[in-house]
Amino acid sequence: MSDTMASLRRKIGSAGDLQSVVRSMKALAASSIGQYEQSVRALADYYQAVELGLSICFRGGTPVAPMAQGRKRTDEASIGAVVFGSDQGLVGQFNDVVADFAVKSLAALPGKPQVWAVGERVHARLADAGLPLAGLYAVPNSVKAITPLVGQILVESEAREGKNAVTALHLFYNRPSSAAVYAPVGQQLLPLDDAWRGKLAELPWPTANLPEVMGEGTASLRALIREYLFVSLYRACAESLASENASRLAAMQRAEKNIDDLLEDLNGAFHRLRQSGIDEELFDVISGFEALSGELRGAAQQ
Repeated sequence: MSDTMASLRRKIGSAGDLQSVVRSMKALAASSIGQYEQSVRALADYYQAVELGLSICFRGGTPVAPMAQGRKRTDEASIGAVVFGSDQGLVGQFNDVVADFAVKSLAALPGKPQVWAVGERVHARLADAGLPLAGLYAVPNSVKAITPLVGQILVESEAREGKNAVTALHLFYNRPSSAAVYAPVGQQLLPLDDAWRGKLAELPWPTANLPEVMGEGTASLRALIREYLFVSLYRACAESLASENASRLAAMQRAEKNIDDLLEDLNGAFHRLRQSGIDEELFDVISGFEALSGELRGAAQQ
């Protein structure tokens, strides 16, 4: 009996320790979601300003900078892809969802894919799917760490573009939709084609007076395109991180509920076993008392 009660005590203690860890991770995930969502909202106005600047450049007929036009696709052309995932686990189906979406999307595109993964977990999923992996980036652990990652991706992208290594660059990541729900999305970042230019050129200007591009139009356009690429990558990374923490929060909420149910069962079993032991001891005391009372009555009668 004592061994069983001791075993239950150990299980209850372990479950309580695990519950504390889950609650800490739940609070951290909830806090992180707010930071990343706030960074995306703060970026929205700047992103709109960049798009309006590009719109004015394209209305003036300024040609797209060579670095963003892409090169003529050949039979040996490769499609570059950056897939955002996670380094850590406890995120539910987060990595599986974005990896499956990237695999299906790349299979529908012409050319040979070259994939760069952001996160060890999604890197493993993509490797299991048989995609040719060209590199691995670490997932940023804070809002401030997103900028260095985006800069590294842009530098390496321009280097590959200069070597004619890739003809297009696609982004795949999870985007938050509501609460803990997210959905995988894809975005073609390069090349910046005629459809993209035409869409921007048709953007309505917020006032009745159109501005003019001062100085050399090509230099201004190149600067705006660099900002557009930076903002697009930054937003993709921030939304992926927000989705990751939302998925982790949902996983921790499920784990917390399961632990609460387990603790309820363990505590119930412990109390039943303890009560059973108390009852047995009371029965022994009563039986001993009755036996002793019977002997005393017998002795008194003699």
